[in-house]
Amino acid sequence: MALRTPIARLPKPSASSLKHTPLTPLWHPPVHSRSMATVVPPVTQDLTSRSGPTAMVFMNMGGPSSLPEVGPFLSRLFADADLIPLGRLQPYLGPMISRRRTPKIQNQYAAIGGGSPIRKWSEYQSHEMCKLLDVRCPESAPHKPYVAFRYADPLTEEMYQRLLDDGFGKRGRAVAFTQYPQYSCSTTGSSLNELWRWRTRLEGKEPEGGGVKWSVIDRWPVHPGLIEAFARNIEEQLATYPAEVRRDVVLLFSAHSLPMSVVNRGDTYPAEVSATVWAVMQRLGFSNPYRLCWQSQVGPSAWLGAQTQDTVMSYVKKGHKDLVLIPIAFTSDHIETLYELDQEVIHEAQKEGGTGVKRAESLNGSKVFIEALADVAAKHMSSGETCSRQMGIRCQGCKSERCLEQKRFFMNTQRDVEEVIR
Repeated sequence: MALRTPIARLPKPSASSLKHTPLTPLWHPPVHSRSMATVVPPVTQDLTSRSGPTAMVFMNMGGPSSLPEVGPFLSRLFADADLIPLGRLQPYLGPMISRRRTPKIQNQYAAIGGGSPIRKWSEYQSHEMCKLLDVRCPESAPHKPYVAFRYADPLTEEMYQRLLDDGFGKRGRAVAFTQYPQYSCSTTGSSLNELWRWRTRLEGKEPEGGGVKWSVIDRWPVHPGLIEAFARNIEEQLATYPAEVRRDVVLLFSAHSLPMSVVNRGDTYPAEVSATVWAVMQRLGFSNPYRLCWQSQVGPSAWLGAQTQDTVMSYVKKGHKDLVLIPIAFTSDHIETLYELDQEVIHEAQKEGGTGVKRAESLNGSKVFIEALADVAAKHMSSGETCSRQMGIRCQGCKSERCLEQKRFFMNTQRDVEEVIR
């Protein structure tokens, strides 16, 4: 996020759905308000089809939809030790940082229209995906879209209560679909920890009636449809350069950075982001020089680099005036793209002479991307698996009991699954 601040300076604590006809993907055979929902009869797996209805739950970080929501959003974000580990001082430093940062971050959201568009895009993408799934997977239809944000409305607890109000507590099927294509304990892991926590609070350890039947799509970094969607957006931006310089344009893939403490613990995120970049470049035929860089460092501690802004300025000063930034770990626009990349990084580069520095369009309403979402979900539901094999193994340096219990829960929802690897 565009939330950089030197923590060392802080005072020390005292003690409208759009309709479209689904396209035939090139990469795969053809496939065909906060108000709470009213209570409906209990969902059963044979109510409308052999195994439907199915709740499709999009999980993401979220973002404030209006300026008054910025403070609560930052408060939740800096309280999350999975995302921003501040050690034993987290209960003191978290609220202090969020209060200090709120005015500046409100100004940033004001500069991109008064709020984050991530809820709009998440709701649109999930609704359109469910339309495709109803056609492709009639056995699990109807597919009902839900959105669960970690730090903004609709929060995980609100989504879970809606599921129960909609009748899914009587062994209704729900798929937790992370919208972080590359897994990290600080993003998808944090969202799953929160989902498990609210499942325990609202349903108990042994829910009456069986409870919601969960499965998880926990990562999909090299899905062909995801790669195709990224590649097409890059090609569209490359086409705006003169033909004689097009092959020399440097492609800079930018992903949200992580504290090195998380990386050194064994988090798989850097490797999975790199896999996405490699797959995109392979699809492009390695047509251009490229690099992977990392954005949104928060505080003075060591973070994964090289940083995006430093990388862009370095290349511009070395004479590389034509660069395309590609937000490779985000599935829609939000403050990291619309403000940090567009209004900070690119603006500063252009002031230094980088007149050819541009950004590829985010995935947003891409039909190719939405078809990819449907394909990922359809294959998951037909696989009979509750999560990926990677979900069962913890990071080498993980000591979190919360993580262990969450993994046990999601893996044990499948019969005869192997015990979580310690």
